[in-house]
Amino acid sequence: MPSYVSPFTGDVIQPTDVSYAAYTLTANLQLDWPSNTTPAENPAARIMDITCNVAGLNLIMPPANQVSVGQDALIRNVGSQTFTVKDYASGTIVAIPAGEAQYIYVTTNSTAAGTWGVIAFGIGSSGADAAALAGLGLIAISTTLNQSHPASALVDLSTLSASDRAQTKIWYGGAGTIYLPAAATAGDNWFFLFKNNGTGTLTIEAQSGETLDLQPQKTFNPDDACIIVCTGTEYVTVGYGQSPNFLFTALVKPVSTGTYILTTPEATSIIQEYVGNLTGDVTVVYPPVVALYVISNQVTDNGYTLTITTGFGTPITVPAGNQVSVICDGTNFYNANTVQAGGTTISLIDGTAGTPSLNFLSETSTGLYRPASGHLGISILGTEIVDVDGTGITVDGTGTFTGGILGGTF
Repeated sequence: MPSYVSPFTGDVIQPTDVSYAAYTLTANLQLDWPSNTTPAENPAARIMDITCNVAGLNLIMPPANQVSVGQDALIRNVGSQTFTVKDYASGTIVAIPAGEAQYIYVTTNSTAAGTWGVIAFGIGSSGADAAALAGLGLIAISTTLNQSHPASALVDLSTLSASDRAQTKIWYGGAGTIYLPAAATAGDNWFFLFKNNGTGTLTIEAQSGETLDLQPQKTFNPDDACIIVCTGTEYVTVGYGQSPNFLFTALVKPVSTGTYILTTPEATSIIQEYVGNLTGDVTVVYPPVVALYVISNQVTDNGYTLTITTGFGTPITVPAGNQVSVICDGTNFYNANTVQAGGTTISLIDGTAGTPSLNFLSETSTGLYRPASGHLGISILGTEIVDVDGTGITVDGTGTFTGGILGGTF
């Protein structure tokens, strides 16, 4: 037998259908089907705008067994509070938050409660959703999302967390240290804004094995500022601004033996201090750029040397316990220490036989030093040869006198 659709069944012709209605919920509201209502009652329209500004209220649908399956309604919450759409037996069909719309329809109508299908129909108003969507770094202003970088003070020895994303962190103290979260915990694109408004240097340190600008830590002088960004594996600074009052930065680098190639961030420090217990000769390779450095060699040399070079041109060997100002022309290193016009005295450190305080660039273990109070020593290749004091001269070894000696007894 061929199938057909009867025009006299189903929900095809609805002469009493109400297409639109708007209601304000001040209490629970019971709806009725349009065919069962009078104009003074509350019909369940096909499209309804519901204003709900009171929490915990319900919109109650009419009995499902009074209509055919497929009877539907599009309900939009244009208020500020969530309300719940319930069936005729007080069962929950769907809760509709502020600014959202839900499409509901009858799927079975064997009981007054029936069963209902629900389709999220989208957002009807962006005002409430902007506030709901405003996470870290965002703030809802009216119906739009806007950037937000709330300011807060840093605390010495504290560790930042993922919840500090997009905040403006300000240091107000003297010298101090703070710690970055583990890069994997912070995640790629985590960031914060930083400003040193304090009176001393703040050190920002990465977790063990991680880096900030390729270094375990970075120091910031008063008035320095930047944005610190996490890549997921390390941290970098963006827009690093230095105070014109505190342009000098210092690097303290441990060395022991072999060749050390300075990174660009390391080489930007004007003051370079080397520490450690040498077990072999050390060569430090600087980027081939024009720069001025103050090198301080504070290692225990154990008879070994510390040499700085660009890998090209003329290097410089810095004796242990000595400081030297050097100029790099992009290839060669030159000693920048000269005697100033009008200078009357020059003071030297005591030095040792291995590293005499007055020595030679090409042979730093040969020169003059002060072995003890009232003594002047002459060292050749790290060995004391002559000791001069108030009583005379002591020579370690033999002497050859081509002109003879007058007035002496041997």
